[in-house]
Amino acid sequence: MTSAKPEPEPTSLRAAVAFEEGDFHALSERLCGDAQYNDRRLHARRKLLTLGKELVERAREQGLELEARTSLHAPSSFNGMRVRRLWTYAFRAKSEKRRLKAELGAELGADLDAAYRNAFLCIALEAEHVEVSLRLHPDGWYDGQNLLNRLKREGLGPWLEELNALRGFFLRMHDWKGEWRCGELDTAKLKDYLGYYKPGEHRMSIERRYPAPAGARGAVLDPGVPGMLIDEALRLLPLYRYTAWSKESDFLFAR
Repeated sequence: MTSAKPEPEPTSLRAAVAFEEGDFHALSERLCGDAQYNDRRLHARRKLLTLGKELVERAREQGLELEARTSLHAPSSFNGMRVRRLWTYAFRAKSEKRRLKAELGAELGADLDAAYRNAFLCIALEAEHVEVSLRLHPDGWYDGQNLLNRLKREGLGPWLEELNALRGFFLRMHDWKGEWRCGELDTAKLKDYLGYYKPGEHRMSIERRYPAPAGARGAVLDPGVPGMLIDEALRLLPLYRYTAWSKESDFLFAR
């Protein structure tokens, strides 16, 4: 069964704009289900789309084609009638999805158009956090499996090097409380992680979160923050290229 066609994206802004108190307030537990705040959330969504498009452009300069989308800003059945989180995600472009569909076959590749079924770079807002991450959803099992197959063939060394270059980020699994601190990882810690991780069952993320508590959000409202978030997302590009299936990282099926 194929996914429903995504709703049209809103119009992005002409340039990145600083976040405002209201962007976070509209995601609070008290207001996240209130349709009266849809316009406020739409404005934040447009800001995130602007960041996503700039991230795509910057990635293209480095030879990587991606596509940007954003999450829903209005309460609906897809988000449980609560908008606690807004995000933009950059994921494999249409040409790369066509290649992956050819690898997977018609049945397995039918739902690749859904952004979350692809490994993706993410910039997200929550009521009390801003996040930059690389994420592999359980439904995007093929990217997780591609990574595991690559590790079996090449060993843990290259992955360890990529992760430890991302000081400030954490390797996480699903909604587990455990975290693996990038910059301080070793082979034993990665073996511990991989002993639990199963593509198709667990979400993998490499993320950095910036606190934005109510009453003390000044740091994330600074005009320099949008550019900083893009720079941090760009730090994840080498790991994205290492992990996600592509012509240059083709380990999904045994050759």
